[in-house]
Amino acid sequence: MNSFKNKGEFLQPIISVKELNKTYNNNFIALENIELDIYKGEIFALLGPNGAGKTSLINIICGIVNPSSGTIHANGYDIVSDYLKARSEIGLVPQELATDTFETVLASVNFSRGLFGKRPNPELVEKILKQLSLWKKRHSRIMTLSGGMKRRVMIAKALSHEPTILFLDEPTAGVDVDLRKGMWEMVRELRENGVTIILTTHYIEEAEDMADRIGVINKGKIILVDDKNTLMQKLGKKQLKLHLQSSLSELPAGLEEFNLELTNDGIELIYTFDSQSKDTGIVILLRKLNEHGVYFKDLQSSESSLEDIFVNLVRNQS
Repeated sequence: MNSFKNKGEFLQPIISVKELNKTYNNNFIALENIELDIYKGEIFALLGPNGAGKTSLINIICGIVNPSSGTIHANGYDIVSDYLKARSEIGLVPQELATDTFETVLASVNFSRGLFGKRPNPELVEKILKQLSLWKKRHSRIMTLSGGMKRRVMIAKALSHEPTILFLDEPTAGVDVDLRKGMWEMVRELRENGVTIILTTHYIEEAEDMADRIGVINKGKIILVDDKNTLMQKLGKKQLKLHLQSSLSELPAGLEEFNLELTNDGIELIYTFDSQSKDTGIVILLRKLNEHGVYFKDLQSSESSLEDIFVNLVRNQS
């Protein structure tokens, strides 16, 4: 079990963002008063719709874009006043497939390592390339590779200088399912070795499966940061779906106290309830339905996914 899960709340943040603002020259406010702490050894998922500010935030933390105001520290180093040390702590896999297309895979990864002043380490580079299924392609020019393989090269380049913090900005976009699974196995291994992972993804099921904590950003503001399991408990809802024996044109009077929805041409009744409440109200509901002559032939329960929670959060803020 990783250190974050054991004692994350007692650790100093490995990334600390304070009062961060970014306004571009056209007066577009990309980020507004961002406060965010990310802890060593966690997998942190940053979610938000297109244009929410995810990439701007990542680019500023990584030193690619200058902030308008605020402070950021990466493993204790200020990203502005101590740029080189801060940047050496960070590996970045951007969305765009910007690679040295005429270089070979091996040369490109070795070059990336050298950019950070690291001595050659053929054993480490070989391990990274094998983990990413790139070893057999090490002498191939990047321009000859598929989109999925080019993305793997981007990850290899980001890992080449042994960063303590790894940003993955939509790392599995355009990547096949098998490679995606292999990639996440490698991410888990990196986390177990103490690397902090920050990822953005459109595949919300990946965040639900991988992340320790979730942050949601919308319109340049962080609207929520919470432990994934706590978030699911606090904001998740459970539903009981009743398949009725005969259809209803409307709900019987006397059932207004329950959160009921009649669907599927009146043949299904959906009851939404708080799964954390001591009294879910199901027993009373079933008794009331029986009293009103509403009978069901089957029932099933379901609960909110992280995607449901995310969509509702963004919709409520809009």
